Amino acid sequence: MRKEFSNAMEKLAMEDDSIVFITGDLGYNALENLQAKLGKRFINAGVAEQNMIGVAAGFAHKGYKVFCYSIAPFIVYRCLEQFRNDVCFNNLPVFLVGNGGGYGYGIMGSSHHTIEDLACLSGQQNANVWVPAFSDEVEPIVAQIVKDARPAYLRLGAGKTTPDHSYTTGSFKVINHSDTAEITVFALGPIANNVMTALSLSPDLESKVNVITAMHFPLQIPDDLINLIKKAPSILVAEEHISIGGLAQQLSVQLLEKGIAPAGFKSLRAEGYPNGLYGSQGYHQKISGLDPDSILSYISQLIIPA
Repeated sequence: MRKEFSNAMEKLAMEDDSIVFITGDLGYNALENLQAKLGKRFINAGVAEQNMIGVAAGFAHKGYKVFCYSIAPFIVYRCLEQFRNDVCFNNLPVFLVGNGGGYGYGIMGSSHHTIEDLACLSGQQNANVWVPAFSDEVEPIVAQIVKDARPAYLRLGAGKTTPDHSYTTGSFKVINHSDTAEITVFALGPIANNVMTALSLSPDLESKVNVITAMHFPLQIPDDLINLIKKAPSILVAEEHISIGGLAQQLSVQLLEKGIAPAGFKSLRAEGYPNGLYGSQGYHQKISGLDPDSILSYISQLIIPA
């Protein structure tokens, strides 16, 4: 999604000269087009993420809209205090962009993984969190972030394009919907691609499963989505994030507050490093039960017996 983000930024920055882009010495072979087009509005802050957010807050206070870019673990964890105190409390238009969310940086290990970012950022005052599942979602999300002009975090990964016949409702996108569905699968970000791959392995299940991605936090669950869940009340949540503060936990609270008790519930989440080993993103997804084969198995277990 990094290419799509760069293209979207270039387009918006040419239309709005109040946009400033700051990188933490990352983005090589991806952001050179921005550097060429933005000129002095493209700033390399160096390996100094905390200072970068302070500088961004200063620009925002003077009326600029500021994107701060790095790989996800660096932009989230290293400058959390500055984002909380300087940006969120003051409701300033500073937007964190983290590339490679979840286990995206694979073999580089836990220091380069980002499996607690929703827990850190979705509860910050005034902040919006965006997690696109598909590459074609990036441009409209970036445009919405600029329009909202409030603190935001954008988690980028690697996704395909949105399946046909998908539609957006509230904070969610319904990407597979059937009147005969028996379970509802909620996916966070590009894990939705694994869910759709799982269904392709057993086409007879496609008509029994609703698949919905969560794109935006805080969650907004509209009435049409509530009705869909009530008709297929067994729920599976798949997310490349720990259970605490993640999609499953935040979704559960809202559903219970609305009086919806799932017929069955399964949370698939980032399990950390149970065997103490590091590997590719696919390896960690498999360890956590987030690979297509595992997802298919859990879906089958939740299907209501005939």
